Amino acid sequence: MMNRHHFHLKADWNGGRNSEGVISAGNLNTKISIPKEMGGPGVGTNPDEMLIGAAATCYLITLAAMLERKQIPVEKLSLETEGVVSENRGRLQFESVTHRPHVVLGAGVTPEQVKEAEAFTEKAEQSCMISNALRGNVELAVHAEVITAG
Repeated sequence: MMNRHHFHLKADWNGGRNSEGVISAGNLNTKISIPKEMGGPGVGTNPDEMLIGAAATCYLITLAAMLERKQIPVEKLSLETEGVVSENRGRLQFESVTHRPHVVLGAGVTPEQVKEAEAFTEKAEQSCMISNALRGNVELAVHAEVITAG
């Protein structure tokens, strides 16, 4: 039997292209507008930030779960994600999402655990639900740094 999870978002928009609106979805409540980089007012968040936010949080949670399942001790796990939007003949396209995880493994990890953690940085991107929704339309990349504490 397939389980389905439903997520709902409500949005209100006031005016034309350079106006602003609000969205509400569970714990997410924020203003929205077109970013300044694209000639908008830059109020609140925007679809571009939300897309990389969804991709980044899904990736990070997936990677953390993989490391936990294999009982690989992690001292610190952080991530920087970059999204690139290109404009061609007035048409905007989300071009790429690149994750740059920084994984600091706890003292006493084995060389095998280090290799496994390195492999998980790639596997997390391949397993993440959001990455899989984007795959084929957006270039996806991971540039990981895995080090041991001390």
